[in-house]
Amino acid sequence: MTTTCQLTRDAFEYIRDPRGEGPRTFIRLFEKEALAAAAASDLRRQVGCPLGSLDGLLISIKDLFDVAGVPTLAGSKLRLDAPPAICDAVVVSRLKAAGAIIIGTTNMTEFAMGALGTNAHYGTPLNPFDREVGRVPGGSSSGSAVSVAEGMVTASIGTDTAGSIQVPAAFCGVVGFKPTASRVPRDGVIPLAPSVDSIGPLARSVECCAAIDAVIAQDERNIAAPPPHWIRLGVPTTVVQDDMDEAVANAFARALAALSQAGVQLVDMPCVEFAEVTRVLEGFGFSVVEGYAYHREFLESRKSDYDPLIAARFERGARILAADYIELLNARVDLIQRFDKVDRTMDALIMPTVHRIAPPLGPILSDENLWLSTSLQVIRNPGLSNFLDRCALTIPCHAMGEPPVGITLMGRHMEDRDLLSVGMTVQNILHKAIRAP
Repeated sequence: MTTTCQLTRDAFEYIRDPRGEGPRTFIRLFEKEALAAAAASDLRRQVGCPLGSLDGLLISIKDLFDVAGVPTLAGSKLRLDAPPAICDAVVVSRLKAAGAIIIGTTNMTEFAMGALGTNAHYGTPLNPFDREVGRVPGGSSSGSAVSVAEGMVTASIGTDTAGSIQVPAAFCGVVGFKPTASRVPRDGVIPLAPSVDSIGPLARSVECCAAIDAVIAQDERNIAAPPPHWIRLGVPTTVVQDDMDEAVANAFARALAALSQAGVQLVDMPCVEFAEVTRVLEGFGFSVVEGYAYHREFLESRKSDYDPLIAARFERGARILAADYIELLNARVDLIQRFDKVDRTMDALIMPTVHRIAPPLGPILSDENLWLSTSLQVIRNPGLSNFLDRCALTIPCHAMGEPPVGITLMGRHMEDRDLLSVGMTVQNILHKAIRAP
């Protein structure tokens, strides 16, 4: 029987292989601490001690989370001289208490400001699909998605402000769960936009995401996959299906057909509020204005330490009036209240996670305008759940050998465990009908 220690040593060997993406996927490794935790997990099994719910699970964490004794870098060179964290972030502490083994911190878009996963300081890990072309991994939780997709770890913890878990999960072909923001504490996590920041897992299955969510949200209500004919899903026809790539359109249509054939009830819904959200966010979003508030002092004194693309995004916040920000806040409250009445008879809404597949990295790196426009495009769909203060689950729906495509289930506010239950059934149907080789 393979021990946890051996699995952990194998993981570090794989991550350090210069021929792979490990050196670009991780910013920092905790080998000594991880091997000690693995040995403790093996010992608990040997002597029959009670095991934690995540005992021996190899997990990576996004580079935004405090880990006691080291500075929290947030994918930036700006914080290399920051003081070490005094204690672990609450989420990290809960993972360790449940027996999880923290392998290291994963690469990310600097300060989480961008949805493509590029990083000018530590390199950009390549998407596991189509390595010859070299595609973006999605961001900002880029290393989280790649570490799971490549099998370096079992699961990862990311953050999501406007799709930063959902986009890389969809682009890399893994499951990603964005909880209702207030369910998971953000203590010890460098913020991007506190109004909408969420913390959640990426893994290879909905069940694994549910197990991790139970720990980090301290919400251990049991869940089970309901029969397909018990599930009623709304299919929004406004905004989210616009301008789909052929690969996305085909995968989405196949997924809907498989679900319908299995007995899931699908109901077309206009969801006109989605168009309103899109219009509200055309000028600026929470990431720009709240991100600028956090970074303003550093932009004035140490701007040269930022990736110029990231600095320029944050600096847009300097031109936003307080009145405009208040209008954004009021519009959000109004749309949340109105949309809450739209889908009350649905178990979830279903839509493409991102309307296009992961684009090639080369052109993105050489064209600032393309970087920005593409980043804004890919958050159009996943950012809806953040703005409307809901939970969202993205599940792979492409066939084997095709470009990764994710399908999103959007749940209602604080109905996260119900959404995960529905997601288990949807995942099982898609795996049998589409994903199985």
